[in-house]
Amino acid sequence: MPLHYDIQTQTRIKVENGVKYFSKGSIMWFTNLDHAKRHEELKLYKTYNAKEYPTYDNYDAIEVSKVAEIPVDYDGMIGVPLTFLDKHNPEQFEIQGLDRYIEGNKTPNKRFMINGKEIYARIVIKKRTT
Repeated sequence: MPLHYDIQTQTRIKVENGVKYFSKGSIMWFTNLDHAKRHEELKLYKTYNAKEYPTYDNYDAIEVSKVAEIPVDYDGMIGVPLTFLDKHNPEQFEIQGLDRYIEGNKTPNKRFMINGKEIYARIVIKKRTT
């Protein structure tokens, strides 16, 4: 990065040996190559309660707004945030698809809705049964 380039966020600037580097923040690289993190089991502690986990208007799945709150005892389809991807263990959960493109979405090419309001992008997962 040129030294004259102005970066507003000072915490992301690093100058080493006269070379200016810039941290891009929340960028992730995903792979299907096997690695140890891919086999770490996501520890689940919450139990399913219909009041806490609403269902979508346009797809038969429950909404889980935080990955840490995936219910341990729910076997149906679950909509989770994109942050799930870096915690995905394919032995524990199967990815079914992305909200706007998944088969069964009653409003294709649209995000899932709760009470008529579109929510952020969701990945649909299902717990693997042993």
